[in-house]
Amino acid sequence: MLSGADLHDNYFSRQKVVPPVDDRGYTLAGRFFIVGSIFSLCAMVLVGVFVTKLIEEIVTRNAASSTALYVDSIIAPLLPDMAKAEKLDEVSSRALDETLSQGALRRRLLAFRIWGSDGKILYSNDNGRVARQHVAPDDGLKAALAGHLVAQFEPEMSFFSQHQSDLPLLEIYSPVLQPWSGEVVAVTEFYERAEELQSDLFRARLQSLTAVAGVTVLFFLGLSTIVVRGSRTITQQSVELRRRIDELSLLLAQNTALKARIQRASAATTTLNERYMRQLGADLHDGPAQLIALAALRLDGGALFDPNTPAQRRNKELNIITSSLDEALREIRDICTGHVLPHVEAAGMTEILLDLVSSYKERTGHPVELRCMAGPEGLPTAAKICIYRFVQEALNNGLKHAGGKGQWLSVNGDASFVSVRVGDEGSGISPEAARDKGIGLRGMRDRVESLGGRFSVASDSTGTVVTMTLYLEEMEKYE
Repeated sequence: MLSGADLHDNYFSRQKVVPPVDDRGYTLAGRFFIVGSIFSLCAMVLVGVFVTKLIEEIVTRNAASSTALYVDSIIAPLLPDMAKAEKLDEVSSRALDETLSQGALRRRLLAFRIWGSDGKILYSNDNGRVARQHVAPDDGLKAALAGHLVAQFEPEMSFFSQHQSDLPLLEIYSPVLQPWSGEVVAVTEFYERAEELQSDLFRARLQSLTAVAGVTVLFFLGLSTIVVRGSRTITQQSVELRRRIDELSLLLAQNTALKARIQRASAATTTLNERYMRQLGADLHDGPAQLIALAALRLDGGALFDPNTPAQRRNKELNIITSSLDEALREIRDICTGHVLPHVEAAGMTEILLDLVSSYKERTGHPVELRCMAGPEGLPTAAKICIYRFVQEALNNGLKHAGGKGQWLSVNGDASFVSVRVGDEGSGISPEAARDKGIGLRGMRDRVESLGGRFSVASDSTGTVVTMTLYLEEMEKYE
């Protein structure tokens, strides 16, 4: 399981989160651009075809209406009563031939026919087709006989012209109405040269397609701008969400590791407290209790209160009793000194450690070298207590295993962490001692790790160094 320090270091070494992409590596904006381009292109083609077709129909119908009105204004006065005629008389046919062979009609019309209401061709300037009686009427003729103007544009047509080929023609079926009743009595069919109409239709198609393409592109660009901004926002939110998830995952892992440490420390606390109580009882029993028992034994001996006891012996008994009580009192004070903490809430870390080193020197006679005292002062109370006990136990262990030789203390850190090192110049300790299951190193390790810190021991023939590190962000929860 990772320690709190390892998780802390891994957090700051994480790689930058990349924006979310699909299985093919496309972002949301990229997918919209590809799919939107295809749909926009299809929509542009469909709308363009529909619009150009509509424009073509409208322009063709308008052109046909103008031409039909013009032709009717010229041809109508030349026609007899079409309701009764089965075929035009020679005079009317000659007048129509002369009219259609002169002026604007000659230039514009390539073929002209008149159909009767019964489907017979009453007149045609194409003599080769006049003999065809009762021609089966097509859809255009049917619609014209029903009273509708029918027009159809043929870009290339040479059916009625053997001298000109591939001419654009406008095929028109125009109903001839009886003036007083409005009844359809005949249909005029003619084919008009449509070079200008073809040119107009080309320009209309080009302009309509350009307009549709421009509107589609602008619309797509507008949507793309919105989608790109939305995609950027979603990407940023996704990155932020992933970062939050990573942070929560890290905190969860830290909490899990911390919970495991606290459980281990709690499990060890009961045992350690019991051992502390046994050690304290042993210290009191082997030290002050024996001395007080000696004094009580002297008092119970009776020599001190016996009138026959010589004064010299009486003084000797008093000196023994007084010496034993003084020694017991001194040992009790020494024991209390090791178990009572200074006022850690009000004092700074440097002041507390200086007082501890000074007290240690007075008690043992061994000085402690202060190599570095650069740690932060505003530490949580739990951190102060942990550091105080760590340094106290480390110095006592150095006195026990190294005879207090070359002991030193170093403290450094900043606003995010504090690190304390205590060392000596003894002969080192064995690996078994480093894995001590008793009160010493085990208690120090459990105390440090219970606060999310890191504990280590390094020992060789030149001395021993114990190190503890606390991370102050984690210490806020212990305040």
